[in-house]
Amino acid sequence: MSGQEGLVPERILELSERLSKVAGASIAEISLINREAKMLAINALITAARAGEAGKGFALVAEEFKRISTEIDEVAHSLESKVQADLAELAGVGGAILSHMRGQRLADLALNAIEIIDRNLYERTCDVRWWATDSAVVDCVADPSPEASRHASDRLKVILDAYTVYLDLWICDREGRVVANGRPQAYPQVSGSSVKGVDWFERARRTASGDEFVACDVARSQLLANAPVATYAAAIRRGGEAQGEVLGVLGIHFDWRPQAKAVVDGVRLTEEERARSRVLLLDAAGRVLAASDGRGELAEVFALPGDVGAMGSYRTEAATVGYALTPGYETYKGLGWYGCIVQNEASASAAASAAA
Repeated sequence: MSGQEGLVPERILELSERLSKVAGASIAEISLINREAKMLAINALITAARAGEAGKGFALVAEEFKRISTEIDEVAHSLESKVQADLAELAGVGGAILSHMRGQRLADLALNAIEIIDRNLYERTCDVRWWATDSAVVDCVADPSPEASRHASDRLKVILDAYTVYLDLWICDREGRVVANGRPQAYPQVSGSSVKGVDWFERARRTASGDEFVACDVARSQLLANAPVATYAAAIRRGGEAQGEVLGVLGIHFDWRPQAKAVVDGVRLTEEERARSRVLLLDAAGRVLAASDGRGELAEVFALPGDVGAMGSYRTEAATVGYALTPGYETYKGLGWYGCIVQNEASASAAASAAA
């Protein structure tokens, strides 16, 4: 949608409002002049009556003028009624078009935001399945020893230096004990801790093949300084084979906050729109995973109406809300997350500036 096309509904509303004011002023002026003409006709009739027989002809003209003035009044009232009704309908049509276009645009932008997240997280599912087959990772749990753990930790550090979107990578043995991590200096409490019973570990340990992975909703990790992370996991199998015996689990912790902030801040809004818009990423339950204003992350619930579809928009008393459900990407089907944009109504001065 070009900028010119985006201004069409605003232009319709502006013109209908302008025409309404001009028409109202013109009709009021006609009525005023007509009232003055009526007063002249009445005065003429009075003067004619005083003149007696000599004023009869003048009285007929005054009466006719009075009749015409009455008809002008009726025409003016009819014109006012019709013009105002048509202009009101025009304003309604313009408003409906504007609302639809704004809602559709917000839904498109919400879809774009969630698609960027999907593609990003799809890469995480590839990473975890690939790194789970790395020989240093496999050897760490296949033949555990302090040397193997140190070697694996060094290997994980190399990966983290190249892939800066992660806070840490954990190698866990079959019992859930973390035997190596990529940033032991930053997170010394991780090594030796137990993740037995934790959802991502248990689900990854039960996967049927090396082609499968586990993706989790964003949550805070106490072992990672309470940072919000999106954790992905895959089973570590003997020999790195897809059908090999499960020896442990690799968990990779995506550094959620800066990556999500880049997405919500990167939505293509004008500066004027950005000042009155809130861009959100929501989980399937409506929990705010990220917000362009930084408020409510992992605490607030923004509940979409129960009848929303995969993509669309709706209006509240003060805002237009556009939303889009995660479409997934490749083998990553998504977790039911939504992109969402809440845009408050523009002030009259802002709308006029945008239309100018």
